[in-house]
Amino acid sequence: DPAARPVLDVWCELQCPDCRSALDDVRALRARYGDRLEVRLRHFPLEKHKHAFAAAQAAEEAAEQGQGWPYVEAVLARVEEFGRAGEPLLVDVAREIGLDAEELDTALIDGRHILIVDADQAEGKAIGVTGTPTYVIDGERLDGGKSQDGLRERIEQIVDRLLAD
Repeated sequence: DPAARPVLDVWCELQCPDCRSALDDVRALRARYGDRLEVRLRHFPLEKHKHAFAAAQAAEEAAEQGQGWPYVEAVLARVEEFGRAGEPLLVDVAREIGLDAEELDTALIDGRHILIVDADQAEGKAIGVTGTPTYVIDGERLDGGKSQDGLRERIEQIVDRLLAD
C-alpha cells in the first residue's frame, strides 16, 4: 500500500552547497528502500541566495515534466556556477537533461509554481526548519545544515522501524 509507506521530507534549496553534499545520502536512501520509502523534495529557499526562489520554481516545473530529482541533482552539481550565472543556468540545465526548456522559462516568468514554494517555505518555518538541508521523518526533524554526520544512519533506523511496524 503506497499510502502506508514512510515519507521522508527533504527540505532543500538549489543554491546550497550543503544540499549538494546531502544528495549522496538521498541517493543511498532511495537505492536502499526503492518504492518502500517516499522521498519528497520540499522547498526552503534562503534569503542569502538570490536565485534560490527561482530555482525552487524551476524544480517544480521539472517535476511537472517528470524529471524533478534529475533536475535537482543537475542544478546542485553546478551550485558554484549557479551562484555566478544565475537564472539562465536553470534554463540551460533543463535543456541539457531533455526538458522543455522554453516551458520552464515560461513557468519562471508567469510564476505558476510560486504558491507551492511559498507553502513549503511557510510549512518549513512552522515546523522549525531554519536551514538546509533538513530532513523530517515520522515527526522527527534532523538538521543537516550543521552536520551530515550520522544523519543517514538515523534516517535508516527510523525507516527500518516504520517498515517493521
